[in-house]
This record gives sequence, C-alpha cells and structure tokens, in this order.
Amino acid sequence: MNIHEYQGKEILSSFGVRIQRGLVAHNAKEAVDAAKELTEQTGTGWHVIKAQVHAGGRGKGGGVKLAKNLKEVEEVAGNIIGMNLVTPQTSAEGKKVHQVLIAEDVYYPGDNEPEEYYMSVLLNRATGRNMIMYSTEGGMDIESVAEETPHLIFTEEIDPATGIMPFQARRIAFNLKLSGTAFKEMTKFVMSLYKAFEKSDSSLFEINPVLKTSDDKILAVDAKVTLDDNALFRHKDYAEMRDIREENQTEVEAREVGLNYVDLDGNVGCMVNGAGLAMATMDLIKQAGGEPANFLDVGGTADAKRVEEAFRLILKDENVEAILVNIFGGIVRCDRVAQGIVDAYKNLGDAINVPIIVRLQGTNADIAKQLIDDSGFKIHSAVQFQEAADKVQEVLKK
Repeated sequence: MNIHEYQGKEILSSFGVRIQRGLVAHNAKEAVDAAKELTEQTGTGWHVIKAQVHAGGRGKGGGVKLAKNLKEVEEVAGNIIGMNLVTPQTSAEGKKVHQVLIAEDVYYPGDNEPEEYYMSVLLNRATGRNMIMYSTEGGMDIESVAEETPHLIFTEEIDPATGIMPFQARRIAFNLKLSGTAFKEMTKFVMSLYKAFEKSDSSLFEINPVLKTSDDKILAVDAKVTLDDNALFRHKDYAEMRDIREENQTEVEAREVGLNYVDLDGNVGCMVNGAGLAMATMDLIKQAGGEPANFLDVGGTADAKRVEEAFRLILKDENVEAILVNIFGGIVRCDRVAQGIVDAYKNLGDAINVPIIVRLQGTNADIAKQLIDDSGFKIHSAVQFQEAADKVQEVLKK
C-alpha cells in the first residue's frame, strides 16, 4: 500500500527519524494558515509547497515549488491544488492533486554547504535479506545513477538474526564521506530509519534526498513509503492512511468484492483461479501473440456471482479485445463455474462485446464443456492449454 509523503514522514518521525517538518493543506487559505503556523513552530521564513500524490518526479512536473512569502504560498498552493500533475511516473493524463504539504525550508545558509544523499531500505530478493541502498548522489533518479555511475551506489545487507549493527551504520556514514557531528548524526539516522522500516512492516522506504544541512543535521527531505498490505492487520492506524483516490479505481472495486485484480496494459482479459495458474495464463496469452490486460484471480469459490463481478471488472477496460477464462476445478466444480459463466453472460447481455474463450479442466470438465457448447452464446470452449492458446490467437486475428 502506497502512502503520501506527509504520512510516510509521520511514520519516520514516530521512530525518531529527523524529518523536514510540514503541515498539510487542502486549499490556498489552509496553505497560508499552515505556513504561518509552521513559521511559529520552526522559524522558517521560506516554505516549500509539495504536491501530495502517489508518484515520484513531482518536481519535474511542477509539483514542488519554493515560496518566499505568504503571498507566494497562497498563489503557488492555489495553482498546484486541483492541477493534473504529470510526472515520469504517471500516465499522460497525470494525477489530480487534492492536497499539498507546506514544508519548512531546510536549505538555510550556515557554516557548511548542504549535501544531498540517496537512501532506501528494501528486501534483496536474491539473498532474502533486507538491505540499505545508499549513494552520495542524492536528489537524482537512482536508475540514472545506477546506469551511469554504478560505483557510486553502495549496499549494506542486514542479518535477520541480529538486525542492523552499529558498525554497519558507521560504515554507511563513512562511505558517504561524513565526519564529525554529521557522521554521528548519520549513524543515528540510519539506525532509526531501519527500526522504522522493520517495525512498520514496510516493503520499501526511499528517502531522496537525505539532507546534511549547513549546520550538520541529517534529515529526510522526502519519504516514499510502501507498506506491506499483508501486515496491515497489525497496524490499524496505517490502514486508515489508504487514499483510494490515488489508486486504480477498478482495483479498488475488485478489492471491495474480494477479488485479486491488477490492471495491466494489454488486450486480453484474464479470469483464473489461483495465482500460479494466472501467471501461466499470462505467459500463454503472450505466446499466442496477445498481451494480458490484467491479473485476475477469482479464488477457489468461483461461483456465478464472482464470475459476473469478474466479467464486469474486465470489461471496464476499453482495450480488451478478448477474454480468456482458465479455471482448474479442484476445490470448485467446473460445471458450476460453467453455469456461472452462462448466467453472467445472460445477465450482462450486450455488455459482453468481445470473444470469450473458456478452458475448464478438472472435476466435471466434460459436463462444463457441454454446458457452454449448448448455451447458444458466442463462447469458445477449450480443454487443453494449447487449444486455448490457439483460440486466443484465432480471435485476435479477426
């Protein structure tokens, strides 16, 4: 589950991580009030206005601006709130901005020049261990740094038996070329950051940039946090942070009716029971010359109601040119699924305007095939995997 920057910073702060402080505003007036309050709390004279959307690269799209007085705060916030922000991580339409974060200016003058670093905490799937990835090249796209200057990216793997050790935090500070007060501040920052990652059951923390201020404080200027959905039962307060306005609406609807659905960019809709079979079905579609339009696991209780809901979700995608239903009848009987497909076809009527290929294998598969063949609807039935692939290829060529 993705959350907003200000929410991520709240989590970080709760575990002792120093952050760039800020207040959320939903309109220009609230922005001015927030700026005044923030000045009283922090003494900041300038304010950074940051669009709160689930996407990176906000600055490149005009979603991060500096305001040097209250008039500029009102003007900038008014322009950003309500805009469709287009970044390298959004669609061409962009994402509508509903709120902004009014943040303190942390790039103030002092004895030293401010320095920016990159830092993230995530799972290294190759080793099965959490790791801290960091670089001296903060504020830049980490992908560009990895491609152009890979020697500037460091990693520190954490042993799950011991957790992060103080010497590892010191090694990170050393590799970032820090010394004195900044060195000590960075070691504290790293220890607190990893604790926050572990205790919040997150799957990703990305802080870009981590800032060394002119007076050698270390703080998180940004915070991209992804929480593990499977652990939200342990964090009821985090679950309330979900902003469904930022999520794919079809996926939100699917979750509400208990279906596992992920929207993709292809032209063949998938309806499958079981995640493994769903992945195999997506491979099958690609081999047949198509592209999967979604991942959809209807689960082990693929009754008529769930099948109809699944069809409705798939048909919301205007790019779908065909639908492949691939069900293995182990727990669920194939004839019940077939009857569900026929009933759904009757109920949806003209809403189904693309070819449907149905492969049912397992318990009562022969009866299921007969039900579909006798239905009178334009449903192509198949028994073998290859047969289903051939029929997908056939309908896509028409």
